[in-house]
Amino acid sequence: MNRRTFLAQAAAFATAAPASFAQSYPRKTMKGKDMSSNIPLTTIHRVQADGVNVFYREAGPADAPIVLLLHGFPTSSFQYRELIPRLADKYRVIAPDLPGFGFTEIPANRNYKYNFDSLAKTVEAFTEALGLKRYALYIFDYGAPTGLRLAMAHPERVTAIISQNGNAYEDGLGDAWAPIRRYWSSPTPENREALREVLSLEGIRFQYTHGTPDPAAIAPEGYTLDTALISRPGNADIQLDLFLDYANNVKLYPAFQEYFRKSQPPLLAVWGKNDPFFIPPGAEAFKRDIPNATVQFLDTGHFALESHVEEISVAMRQFLAKVAV
Repeated sequence: MNRRTFLAQAAAFATAAPASFAQSYPRKTMKGKDMSSNIPLTTIHRVQADGVNVFYREAGPADAPIVLLLHGFPTSSFQYRELIPRLADKYRVIAPDLPGFGFTEIPANRNYKYNFDSLAKTVEAFTEALGLKRYALYIFDYGAPTGLRLAMAHPERVTAIISQNGNAYEDGLGDAWAPIRRYWSSPTPENREALREVLSLEGIRFQYTHGTPDPAAIAPEGYTLDTALISRPGNADIQLDLFLDYANNVKLYPAFQEYFRKSQPPLLAVWGKNDPFFIPPGAEAFKRDIPNATVQFLDTGHFALESHVEEISVAMRQFLAKVAV
């Protein structure tokens, strides 16, 4: 068999493998017991919304209460790989990749403008394409200004909010924002270029590991995948555009806070207290506008799910059980 024939056969096998594996090899414990009926299966999908080919992950019963997971920079729905099955026995859990991230694709002729208004518009179209009329929102990092725009536009749809280091107050902006604030105040080419190091492997790994109890225990797949996807041609400039536009989120913070005061959504803030970007006062501030908000701190950093997924999933289940989702 020559190399060309071998590669062709390997490619054909790889294309066919997922379906045959799923049929022939149910998930098992080490003792050989079939666990496929006990572990919710996460499936991947695509849907057209707002002229965008949105990639998303989903698990759970189709008629169950919905939890919509919105990721942040620099990651994708992949960050929820461990959380989704921990919720999907009782909830329909849906996690899209935002435009500019993960595997969501935007046609070149769409002329997409990468800012947070656009991200929110696309997510709104995504929820409508899937017929999502009521859902709890999980907001993290960029998912917060995206999801809160959605909540302001359709407060009747949002049954609850879980904010995991998803900020809505100037109190929560840590010193790590200094280089980006400099870019906001003076958007020169020099200040823009200075931010490119944030997009490097080391810059992205820092976000995952800083403030965690054991940085060596953080699995490398997340930050390695993020780095690879952000390294695609043109994507770094998308991220730099979003850095600049984040200033408009800060301007919207008072509107977010007015939404909290007016709508009083049930809210759980579960927060990595060692996050250098979104610091604990941002979590505590929710109680100013939502007195009944629950605030819980974890001894970890920005990507709290990487080290505390069990604690977060338990807190979410306890919280969601008390609200009408």
